[in-house]
Amino acid sequence: MLVMLGENDGPSMLSYATTGATYGIGFFVPFICVTFLMAFVVQEMTVRLGIATHRGHAELIFGRFGPFWGYFAMLDLFIGNILTLITEFIAIRAGAAYFGIPAGFAVAVGFGIVTAALLARRYFTWERAVLVLSAANLLFVPAAIFAHPDVSRLLAALATWRPLPGGVAAGFITLLLANIGATVTPWMIFFQQSAVVDKGLTCDDVGQGRLDTGLGAIFAGIAAIATLVACAPLFAHHVNAANFSGGADFASALRPYLGSAGAALFALGIIEAGLVAAMTISTSSAYAFGEVAHCGHSLNLDFRSGRSFYLAAIISTAFAALVVLIPHAPLLAITITVNVVATLLMAPALVFLLLLASDPEIMGSLVNRWKSNLSAGFIVVAIAIMGAAYGVITVFPAIVPK
Repeated sequence: MLVMLGENDGPSMLSYATTGATYGIGFFVPFICVTFLMAFVVQEMTVRLGIATHRGHAELIFGRFGPFWGYFAMLDLFIGNILTLITEFIAIRAGAAYFGIPAGFAVAVGFGIVTAALLARRYFTWERAVLVLSAANLLFVPAAIFAHPDVSRLLAALATWRPLPGGVAAGFITLLLANIGATVTPWMIFFQQSAVVDKGLTCDDVGQGRLDTGLGAIFAGIAAIATLVACAPLFAHHVNAANFSGGADFASALRPYLGSAGAALFALGIIEAGLVAAMTISTSSAYAFGEVAHCGHSLNLDFRSGRSFYLAAIISTAFAALVVLIPHAPLLAITITVNVVATLLMAPALVFLLLLASDPEIMGSLVNRWKSNLSAGFIVVAIAIMGAAYGVITVFPAIVPK
């Protein structure tokens, strides 16, 4: 559940907001449901892999595929993580700006909260702190209610995948990839598997892990669709979100349609999304670094015993926080681009996961069945095809409408 709600991060919610403002209630409502189904398939495999091996994902890749592929996977992870961490602080800064909070102060407080949670010295304490904050992801639900959506139209969109204003164009492909990158990313695999090991889960916990993952997908999916619905009035009233710089612009633009309370809830939700994801993504990087460097890598260690682990998380978080304070950066454009990049980086991570989860030597009785392999294979192929399509329209933009 924690990973699913953590994956509803700042760039994810801003991607859903951009989608709602650009396309309204239609094709993307059922598409978002499909992306969370994809995320469930990926995370369910990850839980089983962690339980079966009692080893982190980075450690396992190095052990099974050797240093070359191990470092390749680490590069894939760290590029995605640092880019995504930057966008989490963009979200914190943008949401805080709606309330008139200075960027430097908002980013500093966000960094302080992430660091304080890391240094709690117990996985249980850290997890509970993140879960409490994650509950605020559902703030987007009342924000959507303030938009007074047409429920029959919402149900029709779920059933028919329509309408799709403008058809298939370059912007559509970009948002398609951004919405996938909003739900399925490399960091969630590395974090989930290491967290399973850190918690000491066993084969008896497979069913509970599957249930937690399923509930997390449902709650996160509801929050994602609520974000789209909350921003649909911008589409209906022809408000151009292309020039928005972040969550504050969305919240301000939504005030005439959601009211002051709805706009404030939206801004608070953006802050929460960035904060929770910064906590989980920085920990994901630290887990992977610890496994590769063969040093202590657990949230149950004190700072002296896990110095390298904690410093990896703190330094990466500090770097991301400082980058966000660069003046005049195109924050919303960076956010959407990072989600697209996350999607493109996901295919290699999924291939490693699929190969490991299908290996009976390490998985034993928890090895992938043919249905799991079929589902995961479909996800890999779909992401690869859409990634290739994005590459083609980037190089040859004239082949599709603007």
